[in-house]
Amino acid sequence: MSKAFKGNYFEDFTLGQILSHATPRTITLGDVSLYSALYGMRFALQSSDEFAENSGLERAPIDDFLAFHIIFGKTVPDISINAVANLGYADCRFLKSIYPGDTISAISTVIGLKENSNGRTGNVYVRTRGLNQKGETVLEYVRWVMINKRDKANEAFEAVIPDLPDAVPADKLTLPEGLNFRKFDNILSGSNYFWEDYEVGEKINHVDGMTVEAADHMLATRLYQNTAKVHFNQHAMKDGRLGERIVYGGHVISMARGLSFNGLANAQNIAAINGGRHVNPCLAGDTIYAWSEILDKAAINGRDDMAALRCRLVALKDKLPDGFPYKTADGKYDPCVLLDLDVWVLMPKRKI
Repeated sequence: MSKAFKGNYFEDFTLGQILSHATPRTITLGDVSLYSALYGMRFALQSSDEFAENSGLERAPIDDFLAFHIIFGKTVPDISINAVANLGYADCRFLKSIYPGDTISAISTVIGLKENSNGRTGNVYVRTRGLNQKGETVLEYVRWVMINKRDKANEAFEAVIPDLPDAVPADKLTLPEGLNFRKFDNILSGSNYFWEDYEVGEKINHVDGMTVEAADHMLATRLYQNTAKVHFNQHAMKDGRLGERIVYGGHVISMARGLSFNGLANAQNIAAINGGRHVNPCLAGDTIYAWSEILDKAAINGRDDMAALRCRLVALKDKLPDGFPYKTADGKYDPCVLLDLDVWVLMPKRKI
């Protein structure tokens, strides 16, 4: 028998199955620096220990999406190494700040299975929890992924599709322990716009663009210990539908988040991902732009220093965001749309 693991196929998953993922990862300042170099993050809370301390934290936490990608990467060898596509996210809640020196692990539970009509693939739904060295849950999310079957002739089983919320309720958002914006310095944060300055329905053109480099997206994916072959193996991908390695969808998420600083600089934390879709594949050489729409506003447990904005973050390829491309008249996504992400962000309120 071969000692090399070739990954799970659709038939290998069972409802209720628990997958404990390798490998625990201690987050270092080097990881944070590389993440910053890849995406140019400028949000003050994650950039400055002093700013974070003035906001009630022990020091600057790692970026929320760096945490998400590292936890996601743990799941790939067991869940999506044989995937066709990662289809979507739901009910993702950021529960606890992660700091350099923390060690992160992940565990997943299969909560849904559905074979597709082509008989060659099936969708697997998993709920993943990221844990720190104390066993505390720092992040929890659901994702569903289309995975190849080992053999089309294998018998199908009854579909089970989990009932997932359309959004995380605002009153269920978890604030980072100790976080407060009572001494928030908007000069240092880079924006004069506070929670009160945004209106539901408002759209924000984030203006700037960033071109995806092959070396960058592969380096980023290795940073997260994500082993999905579609991101790395040009020898295998050259004969595929696109003829090229596909950029990890999380790379696009972080690029869009970095670009969103221009217009949402005071959105210091991602509190939840309500839902998300990787609409079209991204390839090296594509230039990424982004725009946001304010979907909702919510007070948080009577807090007078901060509140939540629900934002749709849309990433585009090779098209300026000034016209806010999204969906066409027939309800389908514009071909330039790469990412449709629905998030709750935490933002300071204007001082009275």
